[in-house]
Amino acid sequence: MNAQFKKGILDMCVMALLGLRDRYGYELVHEISERFEISEGSIYPLLRRLLTEGYVTTYLQESDEGPARKYYSLTKHGIIARDELIRDWNEFSAAVSDLIGEMTNAEK
Repeated sequence: MNAQFKKGILDMCVMALLGLRDRYGYELVHEISERFEISEGSIYPLLRRLLTEGYVTTYLQESDEGPARKYYSLTKHGIIARDELIRDWNEFSAAVSDLIGEMTNAEK
């Protein structure tokens, strides 16, 4: 998948997953990587930015498998931003699909 495509939608993907439940960084990498390839190094700067912008909060939780993990949780501000991103994505992807459909039909 084109790197610019991924970069443009990664915020929305992370916020969508956090909307389902709180998660720690590696868990987000794993969940997203099951759908498309990303590097672990791309998630942590994004999470720091979401924290700075007030879209997420963090807390530490003990783990049976090693040191405590930092979990990320969407704030009310983050939920609003996520919903706007998803609405924008749905409108954008529908418009692109229509355009591609028109092109495909014209080529027949």
